[in-house]
Amino acid sequence: MSLRAATALVGAFDTAVGVVPGVTPTELCAEAIRGAVADAGLALGDVDGLITCNAMAQPILYHAEAMAEYLQLFPKLCLTLPTGGGTTVTALAHAAAAILAGEVDTVVLAMADSLRSGLTRDQAMRMQSSTGHPDFEQPYGPTVPAYYALIAQAHMARYGTRPEHFARIAVDTRAHAARNATAQKRDPITVDDVLASRPIADPLRLLDCSLVSDGGSAVVLTRADRARDLARPPVYCLGFGEGHSHEHISQARDLTASAARESGAAAFAMAGLGPADLAFAQLYDCFTPTVLVELEDLGFCEKGEGGTYLASEGTGPGARLPVNTHGGMLSHCHPGNPGAMFALTEAVRQLRGECGERQVAGAEAGLVHAQGGIMSSHATLVLGREV
Repeated sequence: MSLRAATALVGAFDTAVGVVPGVTPTELCAEAIRGAVADAGLALGDVDGLITCNAMAQPILYHAEAMAEYLQLFPKLCLTLPTGGGTTVTALAHAAAAILAGEVDTVVLAMADSLRSGLTRDQAMRMQSSTGHPDFEQPYGPTVPAYYALIAQAHMARYGTRPEHFARIAVDTRAHAARNATAQKRDPITVDDVLASRPIADPLRLLDCSLVSDGGSAVVLTRADRARDLARPPVYCLGFGEGHSHEHISQARDLTASAARESGAAAFAMAGLGPADLAFAQLYDCFTPTVLVELEDLGFCEKGEGGTYLASEGTGPGARLPVNTHGGMLSHCHPGNPGAMFALTEAVRQLRGECGERQVAGAEAGLVHAQGGIMSSHATLVLGREV
């Protein structure tokens, strides 16, 4: 059985983002769940599946079960998926499979964290430095930005990519955020601003790096036949794909390529669509080089031509392929594992035609791509207004 168009997203909700003091990740997650269910025109009692991801600022041993208890939900399916940044799309695929199997009818996927307000600087630095391999990476002291800087350096060495190409991604993303009243950073920036910002890990500068944020988000997924009778226009899940190449960056076979090739190919094949059929893409943008590699590996440009593509086409408002129309993790928000959830809710709103000034005209299909680890685990989702 194929997951193609078997399910549809019918509800979406984001909490406030940025600095949200005095609100715990549990409270943010509960707000997002209630909001998404209300957006779908449903009641909490209509939900029979709940999938969550644990919070770094308030870890709970059985997170999904604890959230169900908090909200007095009694789901048939209760699952916590800790797969890092890629959790959003991976969890959605699991939910779709459970619905197709008849295990459940309506699943809420929710994530929230308080990385900005809930962690001290020392806690945040310990988290950053504990990501690498305990034997081959951690002893040498690199942080997460340093790992992504390796990817940037490798792409520059092999293909002649330049720092200003990476900077263009930050500039275009900020241009989208300027049209989004909920974005954490909205002031326009230039390539020169990016290149002049504080060095973090050569060649990455401060504005090449994603934000640190509080925030929560949730979506409601249900059977396609049921979706047509609910409050919002359904957004159909047309294609899913995953790819996994390594866990630790020291074990990667190629720093300039990723398993987005496999995840994207699988999602496009299931959807029966290709890169040229999409009106927008929401790509995981924890650092600017991530977007460049994803553009290549997902087939939006040829391998090694990401820099040229960015210089000529760009990804901002009015581009042939607008990328991260809400402002992405570089400018909208990045609360850790929930970061890609905001890309998903943005895709839903784009396909429902609800994005106002930043609306992509005539959007019928779009893509959401998420990745976890250091370009390790990739998951791609193709969405559409029609089956």
